[in-house]
Amino acid sequence: MSTEQNYDTDVLVVGSGPAGGAAALLLATYGVRTLLINKYGWVANTPRAHITNQRTMEVLRDLGVEGAAQQQGTPPELMGDTVLCTSLAGEEIGRIRSWGTGEASATEYSAASPCTMLDLPQTHLEPILVTRAASRGATVRMDTEFLDLEQDADGVTARLRDRVRGDEFTVRARYLIGADGARSRVAEQLGLPIAGQEGKAGSMNIVFDADLSHYVAHRPSVLYWVMRPGAHMGGIGMGLVRMVRPWHKWLLTWGYDIDDPPDELTEQQARDIVHDLVGDADVPVTITSRSLWTVNHNYATRYSSGRVFCAGDAVHRHPPSNGLGSNTSVQDSFNLAWKLAMVLRGQAGPELLETYSSERAPVGRQIVERANLSRDQFGPIFEALGIAGGSDDEGITQGLAACREESTDGEKRRLALTEAIELKNYEFNAHGVEFNQRYRSTAVLDDGSEESWLRDPELHHQPTTRPGAKLPHVWLVEEHGRRVSTLDLVGQGEFSVMTGLSGTAWSSAVEHCRDRLGLPLRLVRIGTRQARDAYGDWRRVCEIDEPGCLLVRPDGYIAWRRISAPDTQQAAHDELHRALTAILHP
Repeated sequence: MSTEQNYDTDVLVVGSGPAGGAAALLLATYGVRTLLINKYGWVANTPRAHITNQRTMEVLRDLGVEGAAQQQGTPPELMGDTVLCTSLAGEEIGRIRSWGTGEASATEYSAASPCTMLDLPQTHLEPILVTRAASRGATVRMDTEFLDLEQDADGVTARLRDRVRGDEFTVRARYLIGADGARSRVAEQLGLPIAGQEGKAGSMNIVFDADLSHYVAHRPSVLYWVMRPGAHMGGIGMGLVRMVRPWHKWLLTWGYDIDDPPDELTEQQARDIVHDLVGDADVPVTITSRSLWTVNHNYATRYSSGRVFCAGDAVHRHPPSNGLGSNTSVQDSFNLAWKLAMVLRGQAGPELLETYSSERAPVGRQIVERANLSRDQFGPIFEALGIAGGSDDEGITQGLAACREESTDGEKRRLALTEAIELKNYEFNAHGVEFNQRYRSTAVLDDGSEESWLRDPELHHQPTTRPGAKLPHVWLVEEHGRRVSTLDLVGQGEFSVMTGLSGTAWSSAVEHCRDRLGLPLRLVRIGTRQARDAYGDWRRVCEIDEPGCLLVRPDGYIAWRRISAPDTQQAAHDELHRALTAILHP
């Protein structure tokens, strides 16, 4: 058996993007020896991912860095008026109230979470994750390239290269996480099965500085979708002018024909494209970067092999539609990190790690298919305007004019356009896609109950305490009168038992299991001075009797529940012990 001295680190994390940075921060927070390496000498230098949804903000809240994210991000009130137009200076086709900022959805979003969405570009998210990981004990090495790995029954040996010195060396770790992006060398070496299609369309990103406040400040948004000739030929459905910092730093996305060799995309070409989509050839523009990329429809059907796991774009690759990429990446790591920590501490058997793939791979497939469908759902807008077959400036002008006609045909076109724009709610208000993830694995003990969806499960969040769902958020009141979320009472790397004031049998059951299993286990009794159900909201959503209980995992997911009171004190001991044993040592 290998001893501690045989290992350079417990977990080697390859890649410092949202998945790798989050994994390193989580593991370091849980006290796991972690080495994070990055091939480059910097974290993200372009603002690729940016939408940060409520579930990811909950992860950051659990990690104690929500405030840092809020300081760096653009708040929801400047995110939500998504605009469809012929150019920023041109005619407006329509608007979509996005990200839960509309009057009809704001209440639902605010009721679902203690956190708000943010626009947090990757250039700001990654430094938060990586610097906090280092401050909590993770070792971070930049300019360090992963070359290959070998694994055995006791660990993983990775061959790395120092890109500054040029020499190669090896690192011995108990486990390895490949978070090295869409061209993942780790996933390739593992031979992970990747389904779907590569290279569906060609896109280009142009990052630029320009004062566009005259065109956008009155309709604040993250996204301005632009219909120009060729907008739906390749790319992500239409041209996009995306706010990075209001209202002077931007990222523009435009398509190119993937069947032809891509242009070199000179600085002058980039500037011309910017002026075309803005609709003002005189606005001063400074190009700061330009790059080409492809739209993919790929998802891994398995996320691990032996002691090596992959997360983030290494296992799900898709267009940026719905803003799901970095969010799913962070949440992959939230699922994996606590499992690794408990196995490394001897609190769980290695079989627990197999639940990572069974829980996260279906989520990865869902978001890949959703993002690609959202890209395709720009088509009905072109069809409603009668320009689905491709058009020039004159064709777009004629299509819009026909849609404005005071005639029966104009009425039909307007109705079709309204319905087509409403269809884009599945991209810009897909609250259910973000929150309704349900896990099925041996780390979830199904209680046989059935869930029926009361509303569209992609558009609307449906809270439940069924095992496999995320613990619902409600506001409680603590002894000093301040509000506290149910989510604040669980997590932070520990299992929690949540019961009501009359659930006294669970107090000694928690003590019993702590002693028998050597497991940190938190008791949360709602109704005490520390957590009063002052609004009665917990009673309305908990779906259990007051003396029943929920067993909540470190990632906030419900692993097991007892709806009613246990028959005896001993029954509480036995049932909780059986549940924890079944989850941690299946």
